[in-house]
Amino acid sequence: MIAESILARAILALDTPNLGQACDWVQQYQGKVYAFKVGGALALGHGLPVIRTLHEAGAERVFLDMKFHDIPHAVAMAVRQAAAFGVWMLTLHVAGGAEMLQAARAALKGVAEPPLLMGVTVLTSLDAHALRQTGIPRTPRAQALRLAKLAYDSGLDGVVASPQEVRLLRRRFPPSFLIVTPGVRPEGFESHDQKRTATPEQALRWGADFIVMGRALLQAKE
Repeated sequence: MIAESILARAILALDTPNLGQACDWVQQYQGKVYAFKVGGALALGHGLPVIRTLHEAGAERVFLDMKFHDIPHAVAMAVRQAAAFGVWMLTLHVAGGAEMLQAARAALKGVAEPPLLMGVTVLTSLDAHALRQTGIPRTPRAQALRLAKLAYDSGLDGVVASPQEVRLLRRRFPPSFLIVTPGVRPEGFESHDQKRTATPEQALRWGADFIVMGRALLQAKE
């Protein structure tokens, strides 16, 4: 059983291509979790109107996790489209560079209720060996800090980082710079394809503002 205090800062990942199933989860967890995350499975299968459907099902806040990473103009257009559907938060790969990140921020000028822009640092499925294979000689911790600084300097609202980097990032950036933490697993729960993980209690204690949970929350025994 996951404590209500943890659920209140949790973002439930709707990791399913089945819109009916996603709406059922929204109705089951509305008022319990802080927000709901939409990834490629739902967005590609049903288009961005799925966000409005989820709002109608009871999702007050929708986090669009498409990890935009393209030339600045293309990302700016994508961000503007996402904003038009009323998303609360969305993700961009910080590795796209400062110009891309700044273009995303500029695309929201004049938007009445702009979404929070979150920079993805290092995926939780990557370790030092995987980074070296991509030509990055730094550890995940060092790379996450480097990218978080770029996100901060580029005007983003926060970053997405694994629990293993939260304490470091929280010390380096002000409280207004949000940290969203995936890779969260209750004690004894399998990590699956995520390598840099922690428990919900640890992630929040170390300084995460929000934690993302999908399988770990839906399969947790009440």
